[in-house]
Parts: sequence; structure tokens; C-alpha cells
Amino acid sequence: MTPFVDFQRVSLAYTPAQERSGEYAVEDISLTIGQGEFVAIVGPSGCGKSTFMKLTTGLKAPTRGTVVVGGQPVKGPLKIVGMAFQAPNLLPWRTTLDNILLPLEIVEPYRSNFRAKRAEYEERARALLATVGLDGYEHKFPWELSGGMQQRASLCRALIHEPQMLMLDEPFGALDAFTREELWCVLRDLWTARKFNVVLVTHDLREAVFLADTVYVMSKRPGRILARREIDLPRPRELETTYTDEFNSLVHELRTRIGH
Repeated sequence: MTPFVDFQRVSLAYTPAQERSGEYAVEDISLTIGQGEFVAIVGPSGCGKSTFMKLTTGLKAPTRGTVVVGGQPVKGPLKIVGMAFQAPNLLPWRTTLDNILLPLEIVEPYRSNFRAKRAEYEERARALLATVGLDGYEHKFPWELSGGMQQRASLCRALIHEPQMLMLDEPFGALDAFTREELWCVLRDLWTARKFNVVLVTHDLREAVFLADTVYVMSKRPGRILARREIDLPRPRELETTYTDEFNSLVHELRTRIGH
């Protein structure tokens, strides 16, 4: 099967001077991600996990190697991608509903027909809010929502244009443990229902093992792929899975590989 994401010998130096001196953020990365696959990228701080996201989404071009997404070489920012980060970055003067609709107001082809189709888009946004447990909060402002609620809204905003791939950069890192686990289940259910591709960058090994089909371990800078680990825990995974010996064995194995 043709991979949805294909990295072949990819390296990135952020400046020509760094390239000349051999200072690469990531180096010689080769990997493939299948259609609908949920992938997690783990590794120490500064290893290039966020750089990998920039390369995948076309925000940065590789210094060497090739990046192909959806069968096409990546030559610029991709419209088929939704993104969410550790900070929800909701605009404080917009309601929850209007924050979620924002991508449709500014990105083509939705921008051109936004006014004509606003009612349809609002219905889509309300359906997403219901899916993540925020129905009834459409007209609340960000300062009226908890951190977990804001992150749920951020996920909805990333998915409103029905992307083929969701890129997540430490989306739950600032939340308390209980809220974080709740949102693991929210993300699990969204992915199970829609089967879009997901690339999750995280420091949380438990999070990676609970959510992903495949976990890639990156080395210290320059970031290289140290290991690829398929997570063969049966789906659907419930939180009780995180207390099993099999689960903890996988977490320990990944931690050991990062240590090496």
C-alpha cells in the first residue's frame, strides 16, 4: 500500500551556516506512515520532534531528502492538515463557536463561500462540540472555559475543515493528569470514528502507548530515529489498560530506548 507520509533520508539545517558546519536539527530520517495510522513521536527535549512536524506539514523544506504526503511531494504549507498545540491559543474576543469556525473564514476554498454556507459550517462545528462534550458551550468565551475545555475546543478547530491528517504538538502537556486522561479518550474516539492520520508529538510515554499504533523514538540533537515500536495492544483501549503489566512493559521499553 502506498504510504500516506513518506520520509526518505530527510535532514534539516535551519540556516546555511548550520548546514556548512553540519549542525542539523534532524538528520537522515526515513519512515513511512500508512493511511489512517496513528503515530506518536517521542524523545528528549530538543531532539527535533517539532521540526519533524514542520517538515511534515510543509512549514519547512528539507535541506536533504524528500517528504511526500498523500502521494505528492511537499513543496509548501499543506491545507489537508489540522494542527493543535500545548497552548489552545483561542482568541479571547471570540466565542467558542467563532473560534472553531476561524479556519473556515481564512483558508480557501472555504473562505470564498463562508457567508453563503455559514449555517452549514456552524452545524458542523456544533456536531464537533457535541462529540467532545462541549455542547451548550457554543457562546462561551475562552475565559469562561477550563483548560481542558479550551483544549477540546482547540481540537474541534483543528478538525473543522475535515483534514486528512491531524498534527498534535504536546496538546495535553499543560493539563492535570485527570483532565489529560479524559482528553486521551476524546482523541481516541475522534480518531476511531473518522480514521484520519494522526502524528502526536509528546514527552508522555504513557500517552504515546495508549493512543498510537506506532511509536518512533528520536535521539538527542541531531534528531534521528532510534527505534520504531508497533503497539500491539488491542483496540478499543480503555484507561484500565494503562494499569496492566503489558502496557507498563511497553512504556518501560520505550523509556530504556530513549535512555540509549
